[in-house]
Amino acid sequence: MPEGLIVKALSGYYYVKPEGSAPGEVIQCRGRGIFKKKGLTPLVGDQVIYTPTENGEGTVDEILPRATELVRPPIANARLAVLLFSLKEPDLNLSLLDKFLVHIEHAGLRALICLTKEDLLGEADKTEEADPTEQVKQLYEEIGYDVIVTSSVSGLGTDEVRSRLAGEISVFSGQSGVGKSTLLNAMLPGLSLETSEISLKLGRGRHTTRHVELIELDNGGYVADTPGFSQLDFLELGVEELSSCFREFRELADDCKFRGCSHLHEPGCRVREALERGEVASSRYEHYVQFQQEMKDKKRRY
Repeated sequence: MPEGLIVKALSGYYYVKPEGSAPGEVIQCRGRGIFKKKGLTPLVGDQVIYTPTENGEGTVDEILPRATELVRPPIANARLAVLLFSLKEPDLNLSLLDKFLVHIEHAGLRALICLTKEDLLGEADKTEEADPTEQVKQLYEEIGYDVIVTSSVSGLGTDEVRSRLAGEISVFSGQSGVGKSTLLNAMLPGLSLETSEISLKLGRGRHTTRHVELIELDNGGYVADTPGFSQLDFLELGVEELSSCFREFRELADDCKFRGCSHLHEPGCRVREALERGEVASSRYEHYVQFQQEMKDKKRRY
């Protein structure tokens, strides 16, 4: 039975790329009725077994075991999340970046942070004492994240991002208007994804991405260009899971005086002690407290 990869799902059809086939070659398939009975939905990124039918189409018969599964966007087997955040237009939003990182940690994916639009930073943005790009890069690299600074104008960082995507199914996420489609177009000439100018009044771009689809790179990688998000909620995450989604809290939490320490007010909290010593970034801790509150407010509402 032939195997393949679902690269697009649209209007009840699954577009399957057969194993070992040429770039761009796909077979339009329907899913078997048994999936509905079992409450299963084939997802983009699923490795499947399918049966070709006489009319050149096919039927998806079996979904092979998934390594990862994302709820939003609905994608299977992604291992790397590329988080794109612009340094300007819209301005860098560290609270939103930390929120994305919480979701990525919870989903069990690796994260690559891409700081886009480096070319828009003028001299006024950088002082002799501080270069904001370097500060942010250092902050997240110290926690253990990979950070690449990119510019679609100069091409800075494009090849480096591209090499990280080799052989992976990757998710591209970030606020609208930060340059996701522009970067993908730069990495894959001839792709021509629709890009959108920034609406300065709103501080965000118009959504230019309609559905989830895997874009095939020539290095064995696939990229899911997903709709831009300006809001993420914490509905699928429990309050008690939040601190473990902050990497730098994990090891410290083992030595807290109380098991299940919330790191908010308990005595003998190693996270708050590290914060006072400057070993935990104040912005990260503030966002942790902010997210705790958001989650409690949501719980009250539902």
